[in-house]
Amino acid sequence: MTDDKKISADEIALYDRQIRLWGIAAQTRMREANVLLITAGALSNEIAKNIVLAGIGSLTVLDSATVTPPDLGAQFFLEESDVGKNRAEAAVPRIQKLNTRVIVTADTSDITTKDAEYFSKFDIVVATELAASELITINEACRKYSKCFYAGGMSGLYGYIFVDLIEHSFSFERDQSNSATKLGPETSTRSVVDVKLKKGDGKLLKEVVTKKEVYKPLAESLKSDSLSKLRARSQLKVSPVLPAFRALWDFQSTTSRLPSPEDFSTFEELVHNNTRDLGLPVGIITPQFVKSFLSGVGAEISPVAAIIGGAMAQDILNVLGQRQQPIQNWVVYDCDTSTAPIYTL
Repeated sequence: MTDDKKISADEIALYDRQIRLWGIAAQTRMREANVLLITAGALSNEIAKNIVLAGIGSLTVLDSATVTPPDLGAQFFLEESDVGKNRAEAAVPRIQKLNTRVIVTADTSDITTKDAEYFSKFDIVVATELAASELITINEACRKYSKCFYAGGMSGLYGYIFVDLIEHSFSFERDQSNSATKLGPETSTRSVVDVKLKKGDGKLLKEVVTKKEVYKPLAESLKSDSLSKLRARSQLKVSPVLPAFRALWDFQSTTSRLPSPEDFSTFEELVHNNTRDLGLPVGIITPQFVKSFLSGVGAEISPVAAIIGGAMAQDILNVLGQRQQPIQNWVVYDCDTSTAPIYTL
């Protein structure tokens, strides 16, 4: 490393526990990362907290909205005196206090005014609580400049994460097994690309395995028929949260607003249509679930935000550290069952 990239003794002391966990090289990559966080809501609060405390290089919070009284119920970076102020500008000073070594800035522009080049200066772009059309546009811009893209959102007791890293390689060490690790495809998205042997403790050998994950953009993922190929019993276990969020986006695209409980019949039909589009049996959807999902649309619940935001932040740090297998490529959270299954679409 050049001198300007070396981690100082003070930083080593500050990040000692995590450096012991993932190493100095991983911490250096985090230290140099520039992250864009779109929409200063409850979910982005949790993401910002975790990645700033971990020691990323810089964080830009983009939000053109102003603080309203309901924001105070689930966003711990805001106070009553912030009502009427821009949400990004109000949150940034308190985010900065978490770690003065991280550069934290606010962007009060409307996301719709940003061209593709705007996203080129960031290593990771995280978009929260946006409509599908906005997410697809941002995802395409990130792909144009080879930038990692995360999307996330909540609806009361439910939430989702989507990840597009384009191509991502990561390495890990393990004890050498009796059978040699083979290079080549491991799954439809993951391949073993390199294996190196190194000395371990005593006479044991360690192998350093490097794998590569290949991703699909959001627009293509929404057209996936992967779940239709599951066995009938497995299809019945697919979370209804997945088609529900797709239905939410469909409703937004046709009405330019969020659905309310009065839209039950229309929304239930959209959920059924999306369930069929995924190749799943409509039987996984119940009226009780649709009512529960609708009742939470637009609601920010702090414990749910902590779970989803914590998972997103951890994956972002894993990707920067290049030491753990990342999410591929959907996670949905269902508070009814306390589960967060991963689906590769």
